Amino acid sequence: MIPVVRFAPSPTGWLHVGGLRTALYNYLFARQSGGKFILRIEDTDKTRYVPGAVDKLIESLKQMGINYDAGPGKNDDFGPYIQSERLPLYHKEAQRLLENAKAYRCFCSSERLEALRSQQIARGEAPGYDGKCRSISPAESNTLADKEPFVIRLKTPLSGEISFKDIIRGNITVEYSKIDDQVLMKSDGYPTYHLANVVDDHYMEVSHVIRGEEWLPSLPKHLLLYQYLGWNPPLFAHLPLLLNSDRSKLSKRQGDVAVEDYLLNGYLPEALNNYLALLGWNPGTDEEFFSMAQLIELFSLERVNKSGAVFDPVKLKWMNSRYIQQLSPEKITKIVEPFIKNCQLTSEKTAIIVPALQNNIQTLSDMPDEIKKLQTAPQKPNDDEALTLINAGSTRLLFEAFIQECENLQIMTALKFKETMKLVQKRHSIKGKLLWMPIRLALTGEMHGPDLASISAFLDVKEITKRMKAALLWLS
Repeated sequence: MIPVVRFAPSPTGWLHVGGLRTALYNYLFARQSGGKFILRIEDTDKTRYVPGAVDKLIESLKQMGINYDAGPGKNDDFGPYIQSERLPLYHKEAQRLLENAKAYRCFCSSERLEALRSQQIARGEAPGYDGKCRSISPAESNTLADKEPFVIRLKTPLSGEISFKDIIRGNITVEYSKIDDQVLMKSDGYPTYHLANVVDDHYMEVSHVIRGEEWLPSLPKHLLLYQYLGWNPPLFAHLPLLLNSDRSKLSKRQGDVAVEDYLLNGYLPEALNNYLALLGWNPGTDEEFFSMAQLIELFSLERVNKSGAVFDPVKLKWMNSRYIQQLSPEKITKIVEPFIKNCQLTSEKTAIIVPALQNNIQTLSDMPDEIKKLQTAPQKPNDDEALTLINAGSTRLLFEAFIQECENLQIMTALKFKETMKLVQKRHSIKGKLLWMPIRLALTGEMHGPDLASISAFLDVKEITKRMKAALLWLS
């Protein structure tokens, strides 16, 4: 049998970067092993369902280049892949658990359960169900079920322990006394995560469950369900948490963690995938940059760390800038278009200036500001080094000579700019910093920046002449 893995998000909003990393690791594992990657939508909690979230989730995965083999819109013999469309299956297995005395109906009201929880917390105890309905006979339970609402709970052994192995965390043993009688089926007829994911993983023939560390405490309950239902469990790998810089858990509630937002703000999918792959996984080398093909070749669960990984937005932005710098002029000109539509550039001007500014930005959304800076005539610099260059003895001659040459031109290209600078240098013996820096200051107001020839071609002769004449007025 081929390996089968799944990414199983709940449609409660946008895709979180932590969810993306889980999807990515599952995808890498499946592609490396020649296995199957499933997308399953776990929508059994109707109170948290967000309309449109499934479509957004699928679109985000598609944009990130993470394509699933089976899931919504890609059904096969193991579907459907939306849990709300699989309710009869969960009811069948819940009924089997009841009949085998591995689960029981609980008729306790929400008021009683809340009071119980408050009392336990007040006594310093871990909150959990007290087993009040465990002793109800099957006959009485059947009678009550016709008249009162109920949930179905897992009947956990009262003593003993369960041992299991996690691929990442090794051998773990948990006492049954630490495991709550978990609700498996809610009073609305929908299963909880615990029942639905075990049933689905079995019927979808999932071989490896790769999910976040937050589900590790639930694993003993899930293994107990596999045992009660007579099924062999898959292998498990629980990924380390993503953390903030203060080592608190990275959360949806904190903002700035939506994959959709990162893409809208001009982060490249390749950079985001690369960065997230390294949060928890060690490639075994000092290399930091990996294509998707390289990640597929190198990835292994055995090299995933146990400890949480800090999500560093600054490091991500740096990595994104490096990816942007590697883009071809044609590629960056194309993908930056949505970000610069308000800059009102012709296609010719876009083709000139975008590659020139490529090394100045960290995200594609930085590009409009860089362009607008060039579209705005500079003010006289006020820092000492710039003023020293502006007030150099050769600067007036340089500006006047450059203006004169520009007035003889109909258009400015990068080549003509270089020829003009060479001509001015030759005629007036001005060179080096005294040649290039004052011209850059006059055109941009800055001492350093993008290729000056490209900037000149972008500005055109009329604007260059205007700025040079304005810069003459800076001279003391």
